[in-house]
Amino acid sequence: MKAVRRLVGWTVSATLLLTVQPSNRLTAQMDTLRAVALRVAQTRPDSGRAIMRRLLASLSPQDSLYPGALFTAGMLAPDAGLIATNLQRVVVEYGRSVWADSALVALAKLYFAQGDLTATAQAAERLRRDYPDSPLRPRADFTGARAYFDMKDDANGCALIREALDGAGADVEFKNQVTFYAPRCAMVPAGPVAGTTPTPGDSQTKSAAPASTYAVQVLAVKSASQVDEMLTRLKVMGFDARVVRDTSGLFKVRVGRYATHDEAAQVLRRLKTRLGGQPFVVEEP
Repeated sequence: MKAVRRLVGWTVSATLLLTVQPSNRLTAQMDTLRAVALRVAQTRPDSGRAIMRRLLASLSPQDSLYPGALFTAGMLAPDAGLIATNLQRVVVEYGRSVWADSALVALAKLYFAQGDLTATAQAAERLRRDYPDSPLRPRADFTGARAYFDMKDDANGCALIREALDGAGADVEFKNQVTFYAPRCAMVPAGPVAGTTPTPGDSQTKSAAPASTYAVQVLAVKSASQVDEMLTRLKVMGFDARVVRDTSGLFKVRVGRYATHDEAAQVLRRLKTRLGGQPFVVEEP
């Protein structure tokens, strides 16, 4: 039942994130196409996805409209693996777009629905760190807090609940959801949230968070035979290829571990020239 409630919550949250974007985020034409896709997808999901596929195909990845289309296509994707892949692309490849914070909130909710509590907390904390002024921060705080509570970490969970309450504003429904958890925190002392940087006056110091690395993902499938074939091709070409399997259940073939996004992007261009397809850069902890 718990898993069912989480998946229902993810569906509702996904719908909200798709429909409550500020009107200045897209041109009128893009907004109309997105609205049509959303409406059609309610009764004919395949047709809604087809609309977004055509829109993405008509746009250059360098177009300012591309991350918004990628976000919407991801949210309408038929399975969790494709949803996560598209949302991760928005965060990693279009981190400066107005859609990056929305993608992180959606990822946090998706991970929570899948029961991946660590990934949920990481997504929530990344939004707090990279987009501290985002109006979606209270939503990320709330989802992160629930993950911490399920991990029996009330200290960090309550710190996020307090932040979510402070940022709830006039949204009565959301405020009521957050307030439900407030009594749990009555006896938990206030303190900094994991991942925050102490001020110079703090007596305690935290070790620096491990630096992220970047890789190029070239394949995500359920078939082990396809994975073996791709690994062989990549190794023959001289690429350092490996397989990652996460909570989505997909086998993901990735190349390299690079210190910067630019290094990974250079490899991506080589891979695309030699293999074709749609490889993309991913960030790894």
